[in-house]
Amino acid sequence: MYENNFPSKRFKHTLQFLEKHISTERSILDLGVENPFSKIMKEQGYTVENTKGEDLDLDYTSVFNSNAEVVTAFEIFEHLIAPFNVLREIKANKLIASIPMRLWFSPAYQSKTDKWDRHYHEFEDWQFDWLLEKAGWKIIDREKFTNPTKKIGFRPLLRKFTPRYYIIYAERI
Repeated sequence: MYENNFPSKRFKHTLQFLEKHISTERSILDLGVENPFSKIMKEQGYTVENTKGEDLDLDYTSVFNSNAEVVTAFEIFEHLIAPFNVLREIKANKLIASIPMRLWFSPAYQSKTDKWDRHYHEFEDWQFDWLLEKAGWKIIDREKFTNPTKKIGFRPLLRKFTPRYYIIYAERI
């Protein structure tokens, strides 16, 4: 299914975490346009709608108009200037979100050509926890995981054992 895709370990881990907490009977609003992982969720039997590509720092229409029971946000919040605002607007009572973690040995990702593919934040786990708490969410479960590359070098070596991603399951307080 997704074993041959580049981020297969990340997708596999994310799917296992999702399946651990959310049944396929729950409807999902996935923040961000349709993407390879939202397609995987659909293939696994989830009912998924995506936001339409609007700037979620300014336009919460898709979030506000959704009747989904669960919101997922996989590597989205680092692209927002103010993720607190959209987190407060979510009507669903369940949230599964993942972020790339800030790494001491690697600078934050920045695209010079794509205005949407920029990281305004790369959180440490405790920063993301505080953001969620302040926005009215209680974290029920959390995991960190690595995503090693097959490249040679000091940074690829560190990526073999340094957690790169942080995923949480939270419920509205």
